[in-house]
Amino acid sequence: MDLRPPGLRALLRRPRRLVAAAAAVVVLAGAGTWTAVASDAPPPVHRTDKVMAVDGVRLDTSFFTTSGTGRRPAVLLAHGFGGSKDDMRAEAEDLARDGYAVLTWSARGFGRSTGKIGLNDPKGEVADVSRLIDWLAKQPQVQLDKPGDPRVGMAGGSYGGAISLLAAGYDDRVDAIAPSITYWNLADALFPNGVFKKLWAGIFFNTGGGCADFQPELCAMYNRVAESGKPDAAAVKLLEERSPSAVGSRIKVPTLLFQGQTDSLFTLSQSDAAAKAIKANGAPVDVDWIAGGHDGGDLETSRVEGRVTSWFDRYLKGDKNTDTGPAFRITRTGGFDSTDGAALLRGATAGSYPGLEDDRKDIALKGGTQHVANPAGASPPGVSALPGLGGGGLAQLSSLGVGVSLDFPGQYARFDSAPMTDSLQITGTPTATVHLASTTDDAVLFGKVYDVGPDGTQQVLPSQLVAPIRVDGAKSGQDVTLTLPAIDHEVQKGHRLRLVLASTDLGYASPTAPATYTVSLKSPLSVPTAPQVDTAAAPLPAWVWWLPAAGAVAALALLLTGRRRTGGPAADPALGEVPLQITDLSKRYKGSTERYAVKELSFRVEKGQVLGLLGPNGAGKTTTLRMLMGLIKPDGGEIRVFGHAIRPGAPVLSRVGAFVEGAGFLPHLSGRANLELYWQATGRPPEDSHIDEALEIAGLGDALARAVRTYSQGMRQRLAIAQAMLGLPDLLILDEPTNGLDPPQIREMREVMIRYAAAGRTVIVSSHLLAEVEQSCTHLVVMDRGRLVQAGPVADIVGTGDTLLVGTGTPVEEPVVEKVAALPGVASVTSTADGLLVRMEPGGSAPRLVAELVRLDVPVASVGPHRRLEDAFLTLIGGSA
Repeated sequence: MDLRPPGLRALLRRPRRLVAAAAAVVVLAGAGTWTAVASDAPPPVHRTDKVMAVDGVRLDTSFFTTSGTGRRPAVLLAHGFGGSKDDMRAEAEDLARDGYAVLTWSARGFGRSTGKIGLNDPKGEVADVSRLIDWLAKQPQVQLDKPGDPRVGMAGGSYGGAISLLAAGYDDRVDAIAPSITYWNLADALFPNGVFKKLWAGIFFNTGGGCADFQPELCAMYNRVAESGKPDAAAVKLLEERSPSAVGSRIKVPTLLFQGQTDSLFTLSQSDAAAKAIKANGAPVDVDWIAGGHDGGDLETSRVEGRVTSWFDRYLKGDKNTDTGPAFRITRTGGFDSTDGAALLRGATAGSYPGLEDDRKDIALKGGTQHVANPAGASPPGVSALPGLGGGGLAQLSSLGVGVSLDFPGQYARFDSAPMTDSLQITGTPTATVHLASTTDDAVLFGKVYDVGPDGTQQVLPSQLVAPIRVDGAKSGQDVTLTLPAIDHEVQKGHRLRLVLASTDLGYASPTAPATYTVSLKSPLSVPTAPQVDTAAAPLPAWVWWLPAAGAVAALALLLTGRRRTGGPAADPALGEVPLQITDLSKRYKGSTERYAVKELSFRVEKGQVLGLLGPNGAGKTTTLRMLMGLIKPDGGEIRVFGHAIRPGAPVLSRVGAFVEGAGFLPHLSGRANLELYWQATGRPPEDSHIDEALEIAGLGDALARAVRTYSQGMRQRLAIAQAMLGLPDLLILDEPTNGLDPPQIREMREVMIRYAAAGRTVIVSSHLLAEVEQSCTHLVVMDRGRLVQAGPVADIVGTGDTLLVGTGTPVEEPVVEKVAALPGVASVTSTADGLLVRMEPGGSAPRLVAELVRLDVPVASVGPHRRLEDAFLTLIGGSA
């Protein structure tokens, strides 16, 4: 699990850094200089790997620059908890191409760095950052504000976001920061209102390798709190000392804060506290609430990285004309993909950050005095979030409008509002006051606000968030004000709000002694509405807003082909029998003149081919397919299908079937009815639909008569592919067609694609299942960062692999692996159970490698090519995957 896509009081002299730091930083080893670039993608990025010694700890670092003699600002990129410097490589290379010198490193206890994990200890990890800044100040590529003071920014997620904030507080040479989904006060995050967040804390320590890999004081603290189930003052003090809040008054640099809405670990209140504190220091602060977080959802990686670059362009390069975006932005869902459940996103913005309490509205609640049981052992517990499940977590299901929270009868009190007479947008923290009495002095309750549908059966817990509260001295009875989780959620007209106070929650430690709580309501539910936050207009009419854009626009394009003809480039007769010709295709990121999603892409597809479109996330595959479907316009270049130029509404699109980002289905209609309705919308004759053939391919059997809302994800996926095959199009485009399918269904889909192309048609498939691509595709196009890396028959691409499998019979020890990695001509080395996987640099010699291995006493038993598609793919794209 990656907790990203999350100090130094003795050193008070200005600038705040370790005395004689230059003497303390020693370069122990250079692992070589790398060039990470395709031959047609200037400027090349050079990476230098070095291990630095810092007070007895070895830090594994990578330094990324482009060629040239000019000095440039530097950026430190910090990884998330449980990760390493390698997680930041792609972003580092992008920033280097944008004109920055970038340094990544593995924090203490992670990757190949040594030392104990200190949870961003001021005397450990934070001190390390100051040493890295000292090193940057000596590099000829780095711009200096004065001797020893480089122009430097910092960014990172989760653990890396916190170190960015802390470094800005402890070292005044940091000039701008962009932390994301991180904490302001770690004690508040893990012990909210004095309640132990036991599941997340356990994940922290297990992800770090176990308690023994942490500093002794942290290990002892965790064991003590985990055993008692209740944080003590010493535990709170220890974590607060390692939190950005400890130096909040000293963070005075431009700060761009990203925080996740689906995040039960570091909630929106963490970034709220950070924004207020840093703003009070007079520094510029922008706040961006993204769709994802530690519990799953969309981390919006491309958009976030683009905004970070703009932030640094303005505050590190000094480009005052750079648009850094709105002061406040929220990502809101505008419907859901009926195939894979992914949320469709749109932005809402405001000219200033409204905080969590803006423009409150009181909602009356009903419910008398209620009795709540805390069972012995706090079991069975209620369920809200399931930390660590990532994209499969309950927060993702909650975003789909599926009520999955579990409250046991007798273990909660509930208070309901009347149905909403109008839609209500909640943005911030709802509050309410209740009176609590208990049969024990120590009482813990978990507050949550549900959105309840008109029939009362559907209740959704926004982002699956709860707010724990501990009440000491509860026997005598107390009025308690509940500050509920910060959310951004629209309650539709006719829905109710429900305040629930539960005695247990799976993610937290509750008192184990049985008790009875008596709860009554003392105030209305107060909800913030932030009316100045404006949501961007939906690009489609309201009645199709919830439909995936690809399905809706594709249907519209087909409809237009039967209704009107538009002007455009003349057809090319020479390409009349060529299913697809792409020439110099380019598409820039929105709002950018330099950053490309696709750049100068050219390839050709012939009849009868099954072409696999491959590339890591962000390679530009889906953007290319969307341009091919006429859903978005290219900024340059041309796409021709059977000789006709592609544009929205082009008649030739009637010869193209596509499954791109899911198909839009009406959930209350059956599978067959959905396909029939879709075909009617094209305006083409019913006899041309070949619907029976498509349904046979889908293999849904009796389910075709059932409502689509009852379908599993795999069933919806198969129905969507059948929809793409309606009319038996000459060119079939499938984007991740095997998502949600089980192995037998995947095998069936492979056979379907092969049969489909064997009839003289053409299939283009984008998939991350390389083994399936190798078995089903005849040709490949490999992309990376928007550019073509290689194209050709599968056999040719697999055969050009430069990876050798060196058999030794037994694993090779790590020191020897490092020596092999440093050999001339070796690009990378991976240890296997019985040998080494060695990727050679261009021009590297296998005979020379064998000679060097013998010299190093490596017991070589065999050497041969390692030519699976996966290895060829990783070789072609380097470390981008």
